[in-house]
Amino acid sequence: MLTLTCPYCGVKAEETELAPGGEAHLKRFGAGSSDADYEAYMFARKNPKGVHFERWRHAYGCGKWFLAARDTATLEVFGTYPAQSKEPPAELVAAIKARRPGWEGRK
Repeated sequence: MLTLTCPYCGVKAEETELAPGGEAHLKRFGAGSSDADYEAYMFARKNPKGVHFERWRHAYGCGKWFLAARDTATLEVFGTYPAQSKEPPAELVAAIKARRPGWEGRK
């Protein structure tokens, strides 16, 4: 079972206490954007096998959204961090690269 630690309240929660929110660090497009940009935002998502950055909500805890880095094939969790972050923290990226030497980062 997937277990994530909420960076806000510090609770180590199982996935049954969490709500998934999809891919993290997306540039959102809405009214006034081109049809191609809006279509890409709505329907084109990465579904990688390996390291992925995702949004999660501590639904049955503090209720806050946060971001997590995990391996989609092994469910290994590299870490979690606040939802307001524009990019993954440097120490988290370093930890991922230490465990996955061939990993090149988000694309």
